[in-house]
Amino acid sequence: MNTKGIIFDLDGVIVFTDKFHYLAWKAVSDELGIYFDEKINNRLRGVSRMDSLEIILEGGKREYSENEKIEIAEKKNEIYKGYLSKMTPSDVSDEVRKTLTELKKRGYLLAIGSSSKNTKYILERVALSDFFDAVSDGTNIKKSKPDPEVFLKAAEFIKLSPCECAVIEDAFAGIDAAKSGGMTAVAIGDAASYEKADIVLGTFSDLLKHF
Repeated sequence: MNTKGIIFDLDGVIVFTDKFHYLAWKAVSDELGIYFDEKINNRLRGVSRMDSLEIILEGGKREYSENEKIEIAEKKNEIYKGYLSKMTPSDVSDEVRKTLTELKKRGYLLAIGSSSKNTKYILERVALSDFFDAVSDGTNIKKSKPDPEVFLKAAEFIKLSPCECAVIEDAFAGIDAAKSGGMTAVAIGDAASYEKADIVLGTFSDLLKHF
């Protein structure tokens, strides 16, 4: 394995903002009178905002115009950002900080590959911006996972070929994206049961056993 760069998904890997997404989507769904629960929320993991909205609107009783969809998505994002504004550096575990520090010491280039358009804001809130050599997020991609675009852009930003990169993911769609992009797929959390993963981590610090 000739790994020189490590690309991390953000939500569920570095920080845990799933609960904020859930609460924001739930507020919007309740207002629209559309049923929404944790099971539906799990289908949104690693999926872009607009694609997530399409999944939610499957439970609606009418069709929505593109302008209405944009308004709904923007309202959800404003609610979500309200929760994000309360995040602090304490929302990142010591284990994650120490592991990232050690990986940098070992000479790896580190990047973020996330579908979220709020990625840079979250990194600022939790004081992690300086840890990463590049950020590829929802502001520079057209296709969300399982398309590999976000990871391929991250590799491009750190000037490495896909085969020189490993991707750390907690979602099946993210593992699929890493594999289709020609990268080493490293699974953690919910993705640890996915047979397509090349490496499975029990905890974040297990990265140091492999890289």
